[in-house]
Amino acid sequence: MKAVRYMVSAGALALLAAGAVFASEGAPQAQSQPRAQPRAQTSAPALRAVPSALPTTQALLDGYVVDNKMPGIVGAFGYGNHPTIFLSAGKVADDATAAKAGPDSLWRVFSMTKPITGMAAMLLIEDGKMSLDQPVSDFIPAFKTMKVLIGPDSLDSRPAARPITIRHLLTHTAGLGYNIITKGPLLAEYNRLGIDPAQVNAQLEAKSRPIRPATLEEFANRAASVPLIADPGTKWSYSIGLDVMGRVIEVASGMSFDAFVQKRIFGPLKMTSSYWTVPQSEVGRFASMYVIMGTNRLPFDPAATSVWLKPPSFPYGGAGLVMSARDYDRFLHMLQNYGELDGARVMKPETARLGMSNLMPAGVFFTGVAASTGGTPQPMGFGAGGSVAIDDMPNGPAKGSYGWGGAAGTVAFVDPAHKTRGTVMVNYFPGEKWPLRTEVLGAFKADLEHKHQ
Repeated sequence: MKAVRYMVSAGALALLAAGAVFASEGAPQAQSQPRAQPRAQTSAPALRAVPSALPTTQALLDGYVVDNKMPGIVGAFGYGNHPTIFLSAGKVADDATAAKAGPDSLWRVFSMTKPITGMAAMLLIEDGKMSLDQPVSDFIPAFKTMKVLIGPDSLDSRPAARPITIRHLLTHTAGLGYNIITKGPLLAEYNRLGIDPAQVNAQLEAKSRPIRPATLEEFANRAASVPLIADPGTKWSYSIGLDVMGRVIEVASGMSFDAFVQKRIFGPLKMTSSYWTVPQSEVGRFASMYVIMGTNRLPFDPAATSVWLKPPSFPYGGAGLVMSARDYDRFLHMLQNYGELDGARVMKPETARLGMSNLMPAGVFFTGVAASTGGTPQPMGFGAGGSVAIDDMPNGPAKGSYGWGGAAGTVAFVDPAHKTRGTVMVNYFPGEKWPLRTEVLGAFKADLEHKHQ
């Protein structure tokens, strides 16, 4: 495990960014690898007693498990006004006694937490508690006077050209860093201050926990003390912006961040399998997380001893949730319906439309998180915590599609205009090991085209 420890400490947490873009059409296609060792596999597609409603997609998921690329996988897909279609293959872990993967299995969604935080912020905008172009310093005074790095080789800085706004936090254009991509002296300062709003496994948490702030308030204040990488509103750079937004939500709402999300999103949508801390009673359906090294798949955060079984330092708005495919689908279904699901109105239609629109400052775009994540071959926009396709993409999402992915391979997208959505749950590092996003989206499209013939 020495190599694993090195990869996580020195490459680190770049794994958390890996696979963060839900639309990765430009990603190199991973090749199937020889099996590390024979394992009992789930039934092949031909052995299924009931034909799948999405046969191409089901066959793809089955193939991933049969080829031993992952222990198990779950998909939740929707189109039109039809009920959600759940697909699954394999188990939640390699253990012989592990439960079958299914709609209610629990998975670490990492950065798929960001759209939920983003939409929570949109609710406060709808409530009139804040506005898109309002300075963040109205809620967190420490952000009043920000500095910008002069160069990458020191912490020398100059005054920022403008204040950071709510819009900037939502779209990763605030100039904030992220210890998974930041380099040099700035990274050292982030690490020194414990600006590390995430948990990965028990071993890493033992090192991070003593340094990390114990509250969202202290976390946000420390984040405000560090120079920015660019003037606010001038550059897209993956960041702790949605974690800082958690503190803004606390101040603007007058309640804790997690309590606000529970009251305004999870509760109304009956999302009963979404956790910042996984209860011991639910471990049986909690997936284990793996790291893939060469042809080996090694346990990295086994469910039975997972770091998610203990409360985090504070709720991480950027990467903190464990959820089921059923729950994440309910969140996406609400967005597909522009704010409503099963009679529960979570947000006004105009709020949902705004949150899923391109909110980036004029002239700012991005084409991916990093080379390792694949990115996209053309500029993308960004909405409230998730990317937005500003044009139709060949073999990719349609114009107006909104979504994001997670470090451990999870995928989420919703295309309200065409009334389609999809969630894919897996848990392994690096998240871009297999080209799930392109392959699953392609299979889903093929199934939908067949239905419409």
